[in-house]
Amino acid sequence: MLNMSRHNRLQPSPAPEPVRRVEAGPWLIELLPGSAYAARYVATHSAIGFAFDSQQGLHAIGSDRVLPFVCAPNSLAFVPAGCDVLSESPVGGEYLRVVHPKGMERMADRVFNNRIDPQAIALALHMRRALLRPSFDDDWQAWAVALTERAQDFAVLSGPPQGSINSGRMRLLDEFIDAGLEGPLSVRAMAQMLGLSEGFFMRAFKQATGKSPHSYLIDRRLARARACLRNSTASLSEIALACGFSSQAHLATAFKQRMGVSPTLLRACFGRAKSTE
Repeated sequence: MLNMSRHNRLQPSPAPEPVRRVEAGPWLIELLPGSAYAARYVATHSAIGFAFDSQQGLHAIGSDRVLPFVCAPNSLAFVPAGCDVLSESPVGGEYLRVVHPKGMERMADRVFNNRIDPQAIALALHMRRALLRPSFDDDWQAWAVALTERAQDFAVLSGPPQGSINSGRMRLLDEFIDAGLEGPLSVRAMAQMLGLSEGFFMRAFKQATGKSPHSYLIDRRLARARACLRNSTASLSEIALACGFSSQAHLATAFKQRMGVSPTLLRACFGRAKSTE
């Protein structure tokens, strides 16, 4: 039986996951955890970013105007060398960075974000699985080059369509999902919350994020489960139910399919990281 002590044990603390980092030849690849951040710097090298989660906050990229931003999930971004960057978010989101000192000359000074490309999504997910569970067969340089090529191919890139799932609606949807994550959430309920028909909502969401609403909902459940694995003493079955999975087996299957690692192994990795802090 679930009770208040179980609920208290599930509350994640502010401690984030560790940054996972790989150096492959001239490439630096980093997986930044989903956590609050505030950064201000001048980019010494060009960098491609990939946002796994939606993010909200304030930023000024190559400008002195600090403006609110909403980062679309599953989206590419690019910051050229020498660009002034100010960015902060009270929650943040998991983020992949690929940096090369001289490998992105063709992209020049074209700052962009919120670019959706299905091949880039597949590459980024593959790289995240490898960072969470490294292998001798990992080909980091090939993957980094491939992701760079997707970011350079402006002909296939597009941003979220205005008037459908724009930044305001994405923010409302995230709040709605997070508030009801412990229980069942249907595509129909999400569509109705935004005042859209179910069919239109599914098409617009896929165009705006590169994924289906159901796939995105699982991503949000997994993000909360990862926080609980790192920062709570709750059992896997308790975490599964608190994050909206039907069972511990359902949670484990989702982790292995999307992260390439079991929740038990990931929790063990967190324990090793804490012991070295």
